[in-house]
Amino acid sequence: MNYLRSYTTVRMYMENNNIGALLETIERRARVNRARVAMGIRNPNPKLLESAWKAQELGYAQVVLVGIKKEIDEIGTKLEVVDTDNPEKTLVELMISRKVDAVIRGTATASEALAHLKKALGKKGICRLALLLTVDGKPFFLAPVGIDEGNTIVDKLRIITLGAEHIRRFGVEPAVGVLSGGRIGDIGRNKRVDRSLADGEFVTRRAQELGINAKHYTILIEDAIKESNFIIAPDGISGNLIFRTLAFLGGGDGLGAPVLMDDFVFVDTSRVGGHFTKAIMLASSLSHLNKER
Repeated sequence: MNYLRSYTTVRMYMENNNIGALLETIERRARVNRARVAMGIRNPNPKLLESAWKAQELGYAQVVLVGIKKEIDEIGTKLEVVDTDNPEKTLVELMISRKVDAVIRGTATASEALAHLKKALGKKGICRLALLLTVDGKPFFLAPVGIDEGNTIVDKLRIITLGAEHIRRFGVEPAVGVLSGGRIGDIGRNKRVDRSLADGEFVTRRAQELGINAKHYTILIEDAIKESNFIIAPDGISGNLIFRTLAFLGGGDGLGAPVLMDDFVFVDTSRVGGHFTKAIMLASSLSHLNKER
């Protein structure tokens, strides 16, 4: 039995150690798991509820809407609804009590939902890892994406190590592309750029010492995306701008940004766009991976 388990693990790794196969892996595992996924709801609209229903109809999850039931019922849905005027708090309570297998923020308020999450976990800060698609459909991971994340060398190294571990759960070996605020030839033009370049060099060397495949691409994100599947932005503000530019202006897409933690699944989402089917799929898949550990 040990041999068979080892053989299966190796075979799955070889099949899926291609970033291009990542979405197929996520979709397959979501359908196998069909987790109970709670989704935060504020200001419901037909498009929002339809995207949640589609996730259930496609077999990705059993979706539970968390928000003011009266407002949701006025639009109409066949999905289960947990009635609350504080979906940010209720989402975290459902997760911690394990009444659901996973949570996505949906349209709940980001600052409040993340504040409740930090309090429940007893942590001052969290790390999120966004899964994005380029305009031509290539998936890649991006961090930091929170404006208060990744602002120090210690933070960035923590994101890289946690993110690499998270990516390996999908059977993909991380290739980290570290970005900074300019080219090497720009040294001396601006102290802030000089500091960013120095930080990028240091973070890359330290990641390599930790056994992680990493390369410093300076400001050349267009080169990094050709060779890397895990992009590290200079800080959370620039990471958030990269995400928003790609997803809302550049024709790409965002599946969601899971919080990097071992025991629970919380996928952060943007309220812009209104499509949450893929985020629910991702949450269900991650819940399946947690069960395998």
